[in-house]
Amino acid sequence: MSKTPKPKIVLTNGCFDSLHEGHLLLFKQARSYGDLLLVTINTDESIRRLKGPRRPVVSLQQRLQDIMSTGLVTSAFPFHGDSPLPIVQAIRPDVLVKGGDWSFENIIGAQFVSSYGGEVIVVPRLEGYSTSEIARRMRNE
Repeated sequence: MSKTPKPKIVLTNGCFDSLHEGHLLLFKQARSYGDLLLVTINTDESIRRLKGPRRPVVSLQQRLQDIMSTGLVTSAFPFHGDSPLPIVQAIRPDVLVKGGDWSFENIIGAQFVSSYGGEVIVVPRLEGYSTSEIARRMRNE
């Protein structure tokens, strides 16, 4: 009897407030590194602590629905608190992916994933796409 190979799990995390082309590119690239793409996102309360009282622009429920509607993501779920490290440790992904505005040293969970032989990949950022910048432009119009 042959063993079925274990699916390669890819994990990314973030606010993903106001889903845009940069996020979609991140999901497309992340999905290419494995079989399952898991996305964990900050809760509304966490985003307010990180980004200020005007954020998030889009509610947690809507962000989860938007992410799942891309057809690229296997599962999307919130993390509570300000750090995704407990989720990274529980899932032990084969690949941890973040966007190009992050460096290895600043990626939460990067050292943990590397410690057991997992990969940490920083994908290039799509210039001109930032939820903070989009929100700023909208407020100025």
